[in-house]
Amino acid sequence: MLVIGGVIIQKKSMLQKPWIYKVGIVLIVSSILIWVLSPIAIPLLPLTNEVKVISITSSLIIGEVIFWIGALMVGKEVANKFRKSLNPINWRKNYSQKQRDNEK
Repeated sequence: MLVIGGVIIQKKSMLQKPWIYKVGIVLIVSSILIWVLSPIAIPLLPLTNEVKVISITSSLIIGEVIFWIGALMVGKEVANKFRKSLNPINWRKNYSQKQRDNEK
């Protein structure tokens, strides 16, 4: 709790966030894991090439759907922040450029 000019402002920590927000974060993180791990793990399985292609494609589509369901749960701003942090173009930007991009 923070008091500014006689007005009480409460900061919500992760523990005080609603359960739907927490589930949304878990869905976004799991979608990222699906996107990264499925193209790496599925080719190592003893399956035919056709089944591997179908499995990788379906897992990437499922990962995208899971991301957007999680994005609906946490809100547009949080989802955009995750997307921007995962974009390789933004990895080399310095801090001031990232702040300018977030303001837009």
